Amino acid sequence: MQSTQADVIKLVINVDYITDVAPIFQMLTHSQVPLIARAMGERGLISQLLGPKYGAFMISGSLKGKSELGLPSLCSIKQVYKLHYMNEVTKVFGVVSNPVGHSKGPLLHNPAFRYTGYNGIYVPLLVDDIKEFFRVYSCNDFAGFSVGIPHKESAVSCCDEVDPLALSIGAVNTIIRRPTDGRLVGYNTDCEAGIGAIEDAFRERHNLEECNVSPLAGKLFVLVGAGGAGRAMAFGARSRGARVVIFNRNFGNNLTPSPLEPSLSCTKWLHFCEERAKSLAVAVSGEALPYECLHDFRPEQGMILVNASAVGMEPNIHQTPVSKAVLKSYELVFDAVYTPRNTRLLQEAAEVGAIVVSGVEMFIRQALGQFKLFTGGLAPEDFMRKVVLEQF
Repeated sequence: MQSTQADVIKLVINVDYITDVAPIFQMLTHSQVPLIARAMGERGLISQLLGPKYGAFMISGSLKGKSELGLPSLCSIKQVYKLHYMNEVTKVFGVVSNPVGHSKGPLLHNPAFRYTGYNGIYVPLLVDDIKEFFRVYSCNDFAGFSVGIPHKESAVSCCDEVDPLALSIGAVNTIIRRPTDGRLVGYNTDCEAGIGAIEDAFRERHNLEECNVSPLAGKLFVLVGAGGAGRAMAFGARSRGARVVIFNRNFGNNLTPSPLEPSLSCTKWLHFCEERAKSLAVAVSGEALPYECLHDFRPEQGMILVNASAVGMEPNIHQTPVSKAVLKSYELVFDAVYTPRNTRLLQEAAEVGAIVVSGVEMFIRQALGQFKLFTGGLAPEDFMRKVVLEQF
């Protein structure tokens, strides 16, 4: 292209995977002619968000209020990512997830980076194959990652080292590339974030002082979801002395295979979901039951209900894992979903008088833990809480 003797070259390509964007960064770095490069689609979004780091002559943004066709909104470029601060030594962080559009991580971590004077950027990373992603983006510039749906369990095998807590849970939600040797180290900040939020809500309602005995001790802990977040909550509950019962959303239901596992037949997918729930139950000395039994599961009063599935997440905000009538058996209801902030499950739980704990609180707490790991320093807790409460 440089042989055309053009003053500026513009390159627009379609990409099928986020790993297809890597060659664009290489071209930007080595081009001797001013280059404008754009990868189309949601998987190509980082071509614009990270373009200035690699020397892009210009980037593009959407005039509408949200990202589209691989373009960040101009509003987010100016107010969230503030790309004019980026340079070639900016460290790249991001949330590895599929889907990823619901993540509020960029709204929190980017202002926190600027508040603390840390030269970093946090971007959404729509990843289909997590192992291939880490193989391609292996340089130290890609310094840390939040791990979301559905990669938390598979991310364990991508790490060179795994923190003992995360290893026992079998899921990581944070990966750091150690700068001294480039090795990937996995952690789990979900466990303490979620369980701590539930404990504090109990203590606040009942005016309990913090002591060695958890308010979860002896409680029946009803968990919906056996994925990465569910595993963290199950292990945390068990460590506090709770009795754990797991209802995996696809256990016993004639649901189609996950779009992320298209090679699995319906029968194999259902078997996979069933075995995942059963293996988690064994690991925490609990019990796994079919999801359809959840609606009639009322063995005692004062139970804890935790939704660690995607039920109720945008855009399906009308969904809820249980009916309002069933919620009368629960003393506390926690929903890991934080988009929307006040889910239908939490609204109906509050209406029947249960203690409600929003996924926003878990999000804040796990993000504080991640930020410390990302930067190697203290997280500005008051500032980050203020950002979340203003933005969400």
